[in-house]
Amino acid sequence: MRLRVNGADHEVDVEEDMPLLWVLRDELGITGPKYGCGIAQCGACTVHVDGVAVRSCQLLAGEVDGEVTTIEGLGTPVALHAVQAAWVEHQVAQCGYCQSGQIMQAASLLDLNPEPTDAQIDAAMSGNLCRCGTYPRIRAAVKTAAAKLQGV
Repeated sequence: MRLRVNGADHEVDVEEDMPLLWVLRDELGITGPKYGCGIAQCGACTVHVDGVAVRSCQLLAGEVDGEVTTIEGLGTPVALHAVQAAWVEHQVAQCGYCQSGQIMQAASLLDLNPEPTDAQIDAAMSGNLCRCGTYPRIRAAVKTAAAKLQGV
């Protein structure tokens, strides 16, 4: 099966019913997406398929139709994506486990809605759980990233 991940084509020999998360982590060595709950309830495994946030623990490899982007493909260490830069600016991460999924969800939100309200941010991010309770910083970072992407 052929997958395009972070701008590179990969040929993987896996069963079509293998969750995308395990293809990324175990077959391709891409460890940004995390295993959290395994039932798409925590968002730690969030990646993009054609720019839309999806839970890779529940998306089967055979169902992937489009380019997959993980946190590793969102920005680079020298050119962070606006959401990644806002995360650093607001020091959002504490334990960090959920952060790649949070950032991917936030980036997808801003692609779909460049000027979200607080309520829209809360709604969009509600499926991404943070055990450290960094939600106020997450909302602030999303607003900062939105402003940067708007050129404000």
